[in-house]
Amino acid sequence: MGAGHAKSQRGTEESLLVKWLLIGLALLFCLVFLLLPLLNVFAQAFSKGLGTYLDALKHPDSWAAIKLTLLVAVIAVPLNLLFGLAAAWCIAKFEFRGKALLITLIDLPFSVSPVVAGLMFVVLFGAQGFFGPWLNEHGVKIIFAVPGIVLATIFVTFPFVARELIPVMQAAGNDQEQAALTLGANGWQTFWHVTLPSVKWGLIYGVILCNARTMGEYGAVSVVSGHIIGRTNTMPLQVEQLYQNANTAGAFAVASLLALLALVTLAVKTFLEWKQHREFKLAQRATLAESAHAPPLMRPKSQ
Repeated sequence: MGAGHAKSQRGTEESLLVKWLLIGLALLFCLVFLLLPLLNVFAQAFSKGLGTYLDALKHPDSWAAIKLTLLVAVIAVPLNLLFGLAAAWCIAKFEFRGKALLITLIDLPFSVSPVVAGLMFVVLFGAQGFFGPWLNEHGVKIIFAVPGIVLATIFVTFPFVARELIPVMQAAGNDQEQAALTLGANGWQTFWHVTLPSVKWGLIYGVILCNARTMGEYGAVSVVSGHIIGRTNTMPLQVEQLYQNANTAGAFAVASLLALLALVTLAVKTFLEWKQHREFKLAQRATLAESAHAPPLMRPKSQ
């Protein structure tokens, strides 16, 4: 008995050691590769004072890059939201030929390099591309203009909403929708009052991740933008441009704004996760309270 107890205690001590070792390694990794570089960005951004920092952000070229980044996000994120909802609903609620192919196509941007994605749009819509002559005849400019940046960004980011929603919708099943339709609700009422509330957290997470990637995208946008200062430079491109021109203060100022947007996104995501967990706990307590006040089940008498 004593030997068994000692062996069990020794095993517990070893598991605690491994536990704290893994926690320490994870914290060390986050400190060295995440926290210290992030703090260095803000330190470099404010190294010459608050006035220099604000002047760098208010510079016409940097301000144009900020506005363009926000404009691309305002266009790309809602479009990805609509596509993600439609694709997730199709995949989770229906069985059809080509379903596996659709899932593969949704995952395609995860496996294709963003630079390759940008080149695809250049081949299609560039001056010498497949649609280039027709676009030139009609005065439509896509490559080296805002439409090209939006298209490249949508391609890179469109899996995020769909991939968050598909497992949530599959887990929810069709029972609630079928019950609503049986009770006389039409398709729109069923979607708005039944389907959407059941997947709202997955939808919000997908939108947050999509927005973060949209504002930080570099590779595909770099290929299709042409790096025209003040016109087609987004914030990541502006950071590179300023750094190459030895404007370190300006580069870190714009980079700090990007980092701040990322931190805000992370804070929103953390708050929503906390709120979801709180709602789940409250629902659990309500269920336990109802079961506690329910009349006891009739039990058979013991013989």
